[in-house]
Amino acid sequence: MSETTIRTDDQLATFINVIDVDPAKQEELIAVLNEGTEKVISQKPGFVSVNIIASKDGKRVINYAQWRSPADVQALLSDPEAQAFAKRVAELGTPGPGLYAVNAIHHA
Repeated sequence: MSETTIRTDDQLATFINVIDVDPAKQEELIAVLNEGTEKVISQKPGFVSVNIIASKDGKRVINYAQWRSPADVQALLSDPEAQAFAKRVAELGTPGPGLYAVNAIHHA
């Protein structure tokens, strides 16, 4: 049986970017995402966490990031340093970014 936590008042902003990538470039894309997270993203106000997830077939990378507020995400998106890394990501794959709210978490 799993435990479910319903989060209707979650104040965190969840930014998810599903990036389609040529399997030959997946590792390079992951390296760019890790570099950007370590050097730029994690230093910005409101940063909570980043998870970088790679598909086993090599065709996608998911960047799952959480921020204190949607305003923090918007500030990041307009930041020149972050935009430089976003450009490098777009050169390696096709990003599909979006802002989300976590509604439920299920635990074993």
